[in-house]
Amino acid sequence: MNLHSVCGIIMKEILTKMEKDALLTHLVFVIICVILILVPFGFGMGLKLFLLVIIYNIMIGFVSIWRKYEIWINIWLFVLILSIFQLFPDWFLSAELGILVFPEDGFIKVGTVSLYMMGLWSLPLFLITFIGTSFQERYSKLITYLTVTLMTLIIFGLAEQTMWMLQSWYAQNVVMIGHVALYIIIPEVILGLSTYLGYKIIQQKNHFFKIPVAFTIMLLYLGSATFFYFLIEQVLLG
Repeated sequence: MNLHSVCGIIMKEILTKMEKDALLTHLVFVIICVILILVPFGFGMGLKLFLLVIIYNIMIGFVSIWRKYEIWINIWLFVLILSIFQLFPDWFLSAELGILVFPEDGFIKVGTVSLYMMGLWSLPLFLITFIGTSFQERYSKLITYLTVTLMTLIIFGLAEQTMWMLQSWYAQNVVMIGHVALYIIIPEVILGLSTYLGYKIIQQKNHFFKIPVAFTIMLLYLGSATFFYFLIEQVLLG
């Protein structure tokens, strides 16, 4: 039995139709990312990242409607609202604390934050929440929470380690592990877990409830980021 056959069996036996569509959608998006980022189209990285944010959200929305995946639509709308609110922590960390930098990338800024950041958070948060909902159907709460935590560390860790190369954002004047700011690790885990748990709260409710829950999660992230920055950089290492 060759590798292709083994992969086919795994896909058939383990992944649901919705999960296969999620995998395929994200593989297509990765290919689009590679092409758009690496090919010199003659416009800046800021515009490229903005286009990728638009493309991703259109793809998720289109597949949700086309396949009639209500779970996708629910998660997508929730994390998109949360992504918009995430402008405030980014703005505070960059403008007030000066520990997060959004370089000039030729694109529009809201305060000190690149405009596309209002949608960029939806990419990792959709994946984290979708993976969490998939695991909750098969495994215990403990395994689901551990998986969400692990996926949050992997996804955000990879983003922090690579996005500086695209000159999207980078941390400064803080303790670093590679290109990851030490103080932000726990707040990002809190963000991933609270997004998943927040979705569980609103998944059977009217869309209106997404707004206050997303706003609360943003405040939780902002508060934890500020606290752990103060604890690590000022109290422990100051």
